[in-house]
Amino acid sequence: MPNQRVQTIMTADPDGKELVLFAEQTADALVKQSLTRSQIRTIFTEVRQIEAIWDKRKGEAIRRLSMLKPKLAYQAARSSTVNQLRDVLSDAIDEVLKAPDDKRDQTFERFVELFEAILAYHRAKGGKN
Repeated sequence: MPNQRVQTIMTADPDGKELVLFAEQTADALVKQSLTRSQIRTIFTEVRQIEAIWDKRKGEAIRRLSMLKPKLAYQAARSSTVNQLRDVLSDAIDEVLKAPDDKRDQTFERFVELFEAILAYHRAKGGKN
């Protein structure tokens, strides 16, 4: 069952307040679960690469975004500390993939913003390397 808050952030959070609050709460939980920055960075690096080709090679970018879900599942299978991040990002990816073509760029941008905010709060809250 998709996370309703993630759906709201991706589709109906024009000022970003819900995104910021949710990212902070998620980061708190990830720090408590001992998720490391390197575990997040592995995934975030792929997101940055997708972002770099998003405007030029949209089809390839969407495919790589889809393939991020099995990579998240693999990381979560290796370490249960990744489970919550996998759940949040998978729900956000689903929102990007199901967005109508005229909204997909904006939804992808919100996905990136959500991930950046989680990463920033994770570090600010003392997430370990």
